[in-house]
Formats: sequence, C-alpha cells, structure tokens
Amino acid sequence: MEHRRLGRTGLRVSAVGLGTMTWGRDTDELEAKDQLEIFLDAGGTLLDTAASYCEGASEEVIGGLLAGTVERRDVVLVSKAGVRTWRTGARSTAADASRGTLLDTLDDSLTRLGTDHLDLWLVQVPDATTPFEETADALRIAVASGRTRYVGVSNHPAWASVHLADLLREAGGPGLAAVEVEHSLLARGIERELLPAAAGLGFGVIGYAPLGRGVLTGKYRATTPPDSRGASPHLRSYVAPYLGESHRGVVEAVATAATGLDRRPVEVALAWARDAAGMASTVVGARTPAQLRGALAAEDLDLPAQIRHVLNEVTAPEVGYPERF
Repeated sequence: MEHRRLGRTGLRVSAVGLGTMTWGRDTDELEAKDQLEIFLDAGGTLLDTAASYCEGASEEVIGGLLAGTVERRDVVLVSKAGVRTWRTGARSTAADASRGTLLDTLDDSLTRLGTDHLDLWLVQVPDATTPFEETADALRIAVASGRTRYVGVSNHPAWASVHLADLLREAGGPGLAAVEVEHSLLARGIERELLPAAAGLGFGVIGYAPLGRGVLTGKYRATTPPDSRGASPHLRSYVAPYLGESHRGVVEAVATAATGLDRRPVEVALAWARDAAGMASTVVGARTPAQLRGALAAEDLDLPAQIRHVLNEVTAPEVGYPERF
C-alpha cells in the first residue's frame, strides 16, 4: 500500500486508513483483531478512532490489541476529542472544545489505548461556545507534554481550520498537521474551499466515509439489508441522508463503472476517494473482516482517466461566487 506525507509534516500515513467507529459494539474484539491483522498485512498503518466511538469502547478494544498482538510502532494512531457526553435520564452529547474537556479526554483516551502518546490528535467537531484561542492552547499543551506528536481538527469548515492554523503558528508551537473530513462521490463539499486552503497552508487532508456511509457499495439499491448500518439502531440516522432519490444517480454511475471494469462498486468508490487530488489518506470502516477484505481489494485498481472524468462530472459540487475565482 502506498504511504504519503501528511501535508508538510514528516508524518507518513497509508493511503487507506482503518476506521473503528463500530469496534466494541457492532464489531467485537475477535472481529476487530482480524480486521487489524488484515489491514496491517495489506501495508496499512493509519488507525483511526475517537473517544466518542461506542462511548470509549473502540479505544478499549484497540488498547487490548496493542497490549497483545500488535506493536505500537506498527500503527499511526489517530484519536479525537471534543464531544462531551452526560446523562440526565437520557444520554446527551454536545461539542466541547474547552481546554479542560479536551485535555481530560486526551488523558482518558491514552489510558484506554494503553499508550503514552498519539501520533495525531484531532478536535472532533466545531464548538461555537469556546474561543478558538482556548482550543489552540489545549492543542499546544498536548504536543508540548508529549501526549501527541501532531494535532489537527475534524469536521471543521475551511475558515475555522485556517484560523486555528494561524493561532498555532503565531504562538510558535506546533502547526496544524491535518484536517479529517468526510469525502466521497456523495460528499465533495470540501473541494470548494477546504482543499485549496490545505494546499495553500500545508496541512494534510484525511477523508472518511469514502463509500458514502456504505451507500456507494450498492447494498441499498433495492432495500435495506437487516444486517447493515442502515438497519442498525445506532447508525440508521448516519446512513439515512444518502438513501434518497437525489443520490441514486451517483450510486448507479458507480455500479455501471464497476461492471465495465469487472470490479465491484466498493472498489470503484474507494479507488476514486483514495486517489482524489489533495487527499493524503482516506479512512474506510467495516463491520466485518469480510467487508474489509472486499474494500481493500481496490489496492490494485487505478481508475482509467475516462471513468474518473465521468464520475467527477456526475458528482461535481456546485461552485459559485467567490469560490470559482
């Protein structure tokens, strides 16, 4: 598997990363172990998790694997903080990128993961209630204390990513190493402003959900399989936005391209996202080892220029003023 530099940092990441959003709930420890072994055998290194995934269970599963069968230095370990959970009867969550919450969450993550540092630590979602200066300070402290090698943000718009990059640079501390954002043939919004900003300022871009939250695999073309994320009580709302008629044409275009190449839609969708301009890595998640093998079969697929051009045209984001300049 190809390895690429993450922006202008010295960190190198595999072109495909392994997502662990379902580990510890829909994916048990044995299946997670099989997935990680398959991924490492394929040459992958980037292992992506978050403190909020399955309420910390994902990190606990990874910690068990790092303590038993996997060497810590064999993975580029990425985690996220900034989502606070509390219970007052029902479970509630909210963005919280305050210094205390971020650093406390980081310490909890390191404990669950059984390691003294992350390779990349991200603020998971924007928090409109916390000043950017405070969030940037927490990121500086995390690097200065050795708890993470690099820092970045996830799911932040271009202006917020650039503002945090400026704050970090002004303080003479660590730069903004990366942003992690959704990117697929069904979600190309980052191409309007975020990708140009990353290219100009030098932070890397990691994509996630390259299979359109599973919809681009074609599994939902006729119905919702009972064992799919779309039928899961935990992830149903995550998949639902891409199940409408407005996205059907893209799903069919991917299926047509796959037929013409004698490949499967999952391979076409992943190959497109993996090799899209400006992307350092794209994170794919799978519920089972078999699903992961199917996705990683795209490793030898280099989409012909004509097919990539057609898919780009079918899915091109609308660019207006002032982005077109």
